[in-house]
Amino acid sequence: MNMKRSFLFFFGILIAAVFLAPKSGQAQVTELTWNMLSDVTFKDVYLEEYDIYYYYPTFGPKVLDMEGREVKISGYVIPVDYDENYYVLSAFPYASCFFCGGAGPESVIDLRLKEGHRKFKTDERLTFRGVFRTNTSDIYSLNYILEEADFYE
Repeated sequence: MNMKRSFLFFFGILIAAVFLAPKSGQAQVTELTWNMLSDVTFKDVYLEEYDIYYYYPTFGPKVLDMEGREVKISGYVIPVDYDENYYVLSAFPYASCFFCGGAGPESVIDLRLKEGHRKFKTDERLTFRGVFRTNTSDIYSLNYILEEADFYE
C-alpha cells in the first residue's frame, strides 16, 4: 500500500510539473506594480542647455532589477496625443494623475505601443505587456518606458 501511495504522489507531481511549466516559446512575464516603481528618488538638476530645472531620477534596486524585462502592468490610460499615437499609463485616473493631480513622476509610464493597436479611451483601466526601460537622459520622455507595449488580456 505504501508503494502505491508513493507512486501516486510522484506521478501527481510529474503531471503538475508538465502542465504548470511554461510552454516552450512562452516568455516569462513579470508583474510590475506601482509600488515597485515608487523605489526612486528625485533631485532638481539644472540643465543649462534648456535653462530649466529637471527632476533627475535615481532608481532604487527594485526598479533597476526590472530593467529590460518583459513585464505586465495595469493602470489608467491617458491619451496624450491621438495623432502622434502617444499614450501614457497612470497609476491614477486622469483627474488625479501626475499631469493634473499631484501624483509624482513615478506614477506614469510612457507607452511605446506596437503598431496596429486600437485607440484607447481616457481612464480605461487596462493591462499592458512590454519591455520595461528606465530613462535618465531624454527630457522629452517619461522616467519609465514600456517598449513594444501591447494590450494584455
